[in-house]
Amino acid sequence: MKLVQDLEIEMMTDMYARLTNACHKKCVPPKYREPDLQKGESVCIDRCVAKYLDVHEKIGKKLTEISMRDQDFQQRVGAGGLATPS
Repeated sequence: MKLVQDLEIEMMTDMYARLTNACHKKCVPPKYREPDLQKGESVCIDRCVAKYLDVHEKIGKKLTEISMRDQDFQQRVGAGGLATPS
């Protein structure tokens, strides 16, 4: 159980780092004059993060679906329930 938790923490940390880098690169110019985000930059970052998380969620659901189908297939093969085409 600890290994699963550690892997999940590592995966979330990696996702957060990628999200931060991608959205910062896209929304904040390399040379900025003010220490605070400007309104346009803030809106851009909000949208970027929302899109990134939405895509991450969709990919996670798709991978779960594929994994469930694979498990179902493995169970049918193991139980001898796989029909061969004629």
